[in-house]
Amino acid sequence: MSSFTETGLCPEILSAIAELGFEEPTPIQQETIPVLLTSKNDLIALAQTGTGKTAAYGMPLIQLTDMRSDKIQTLVLCPTRELCMQITSDLEKYSKFISNFKVIAVYGGANISMQIKQLKEGGQIVVGTPGRVLDLIKRKVLKVNNIKWLVLDEADEMLNMGFKEDLDQILSDTPPHKQTLLFSATMPADILDIAEKYMDNPDEISVGKRNAGAENVNHEYYIVHAKDRYLALKRVVDINPKIYGIVFCRTRQETKEIADKLIADGYNADALHGDLSQSQRDHVMNRFRIKNLQLLIATDVAARGLDVHNLTHIINYNLPDELEAYIHRSGRTGRAGKRGVSISIIHTRETNKIATLEKMCSKKFERKMIPNGREVCEKQLFNLVDKVERIEVDETLIEQYLPAIFKKLDWLSREDLIKHFVSLEFNRFLEYYKDSEDLNVNVRRDEERGGKSRGGKMAFSRMRINIGHNINLTVPRLIGVINEVVRNRNIVIGKVEIMRTFSIFEADITHKNEILKAFRNAIMDGEELVVEPAGEGRPSNDRFGKKDDGGFKRKKRRENRRWE
Repeated sequence: MSSFTETGLCPEILSAIAELGFEEPTPIQQETIPVLLTSKNDLIALAQTGTGKTAAYGMPLIQLTDMRSDKIQTLVLCPTRELCMQITSDLEKYSKFISNFKVIAVYGGANISMQIKQLKEGGQIVVGTPGRVLDLIKRKVLKVNNIKWLVLDEADEMLNMGFKEDLDQILSDTPPHKQTLLFSATMPADILDIAEKYMDNPDEISVGKRNAGAENVNHEYYIVHAKDRYLALKRVVDINPKIYGIVFCRTRQETKEIADKLIADGYNADALHGDLSQSQRDHVMNRFRIKNLQLLIATDVAARGLDVHNLTHIINYNLPDELEAYIHRSGRTGRAGKRGVSISIIHTRETNKIATLEKMCSKKFERKMIPNGREVCEKQLFNLVDKVERIEVDETLIEQYLPAIFKKLDWLSREDLIKHFVSLEFNRFLEYYKDSEDLNVNVRRDEERGGKSRGGKMAFSRMRINIGHNINLTVPRLIGVINEVVRNRNIVIGKVEIMRTFSIFEADITHKNEILKAFRNAIMDGEELVVEPAGEGRPSNDRFGKKDDGGFKRKKRRENRRWE
């Protein structure tokens, strides 16, 4: 869609758009405007601030408004006074050439009497902050019991600002058959609660660089040698027997190779890549949508535009060249209130990328150990037993065969029968995994935590903490203290030097302020823990002790020779 004329907007709004100088719709506008003009379904739209969300919902709602009535038809809730005023101004601009349209802004910090007067005079759309809207509802001035549309703009920010109770009260006063439109940059648990409580099977649109569904997606990674990547993939799939997901590869050739290997090894998989004709692509996608395929192997390009629901897993066989593409990959699972898992299989030289992805996603990634053969076999075995236990038995279909079956198997005891059954269905796994090797990589402690060795490009900040050999401190224990206080197990820790009453450690410089802030009120065994930059002045006497301060100065020159 290259122009607003293709969205279905009326000539009056198109004229206003042209006057504003808008040439083509943004991605969120391309996706949302046609949907709102043609559908009455509730909608969750996920996109970052500044992507044009106001126009995305404002233009179609203006067009759908009944201008013959001066009753409130739409309520737009937003987190701040500034945004309220901006939305109101934008709606007035979009409706410039439409007669009898009026939008009213209500927000705290302004004269409520003037807002009450405007509401009594009538208007079709009210834009407001939750606190002031609730106040006006309680005064019985703002009536929302007959609205047709409810918009929650920057819903995640409203919750962050503590408006959840206000929102609950406001939404409970609105009619059940309205169309609710929720716009948010992220999808935390509280947003999901609102969606489940007040929305009816909403459609979902998600575009742009965002942290969509972050609270619903667990991010995990496995570290392997590059040569073991395919073996690791099979174990990840085998340990998740109910997996329904997409495996992302970097190139179409790799996609073909991995799909061919999986098919040859008995997995329910197929490939989606640029060399397929449209009919072949449609055939593969149809099989995947109806779950005749458990795994779809695809490139980022081939997967564009895919709309498949209820995916349990996204597997990054290779991390994308552009790490931002990871956001789009992982956002395909964990939708509509369901949980999802995004897994990355990385080699030892890619651990630094995990820290970058954590910042981009605002989500911690958990390093998982590749399961061994015994773990895989147990998971598969009990999955098989569960399937047998839950299978629906229609005796009318098998009744005529039962006497012959009972007679044939009569010589087997209950235990022997179970053994035969398990062996028939399970021998492939038992045989394959009986002598399986450990695929986990024993990397240095800092690499295990997402960083690089000192020969890499990662920058470290030197810090000192006021505990040392005097409390029998060891390197692992110090790292454990940092983990516990900062609550971030993915900070890269470099060299550690433990002295008598204090210690010096290196940490990824990007986490410097996070560490310093976390230790401001930290206590261990009743004593205050103090962390300060090691290279910025002398430690204060009242924190580290005057005697040890001198010891630190005497040792500093020797330590610098070892550290630098």
